[in-house]
Amino acid sequence: MVAADSAALACRDLAVAVPGRRLVDGLDLVLEPGDFLAVLGRNGTGKTLTLLTLAGLRVPQSGEVRLQGRTLAELKRSQIARELALLPQSVDDAFPATVLETVLVGRHPHVGPLGWETAGDRRIACRALDRVGLAPFADRDIATLSGGERRRAAIAQVLTQEPQVYLLDEPTNHLDPQHQLEVLRLFAGKVRDGAAVIATLHDVNLAARFAQRCLLLYGDGRWALGPTASVLSESRLSELYAVPMAAVPWRGRHVFMPDGPSL
Repeated sequence: MVAADSAALACRDLAVAVPGRRLVDGLDLVLEPGDFLAVLGRNGTGKTLTLLTLAGLRVPQSGEVRLQGRTLAELKRSQIARELALLPQSVDDAFPATVLETVLVGRHPHVGPLGWETAGDRRIACRALDRVGLAPFADRDIATLSGGERRRAAIAQVLTQEPQVYLLDEPTNHLDPQHQLEVLRLFAGKVRDGAAVIATLHDVNLAARFAQRCLLLYGDGRWALGPTASVLSESRLSELYAVPMAAVPWRGRHVFMPDGPSL
């Protein structure tokens, strides 16, 4: 295990709260290079707020977050953005832009406030578009994309940022099954190359397939963290989702399904 002061990302005794309710209490997490962590829980249990807190965009109620051994408070936002990328659940396009121009925003932490993108930056952005299957759309208006295509463009933008840590809030949102698998395989490849990934997911079976570890958030302060195979069980998931969950044997492993009557 990598020490917290030399990990890609770590938090100690982290508390995430909203008025009148503590969602996450005393979270200790060390994210190592080459680690893929899935975050699971019902709606409203603090998954997004935890990611925002780890990204330094929300002040924790207590505890600290370290990026590459330094507390976020020590770092400028430009420094954080060179090492850490956040994919939000959804994005709004406030100004007209092409798909390529939108994806090039991911280079801004490397370019600086007064700089311009270079030919090298454009090559990085074009390569990211190709990775998500949008290279033919580079010159299209971003507003003309479908929901799934816009999601893939947002993923291309964080790839263009080239961080060491990816925080992905529902990266498979709006994607069909083919593109869900392609996107998660893409980030699994980044993990193999030494990056670190935290992804909130609603599909337990995708988490079981791609994540090495899982973090379960119950929304009342409690959490469970551990290797995927040991954390994902019928009893834990039934409590987590407040519905019976059954583990069904399939191709030498288990898939999880909500159990109970249909009517």
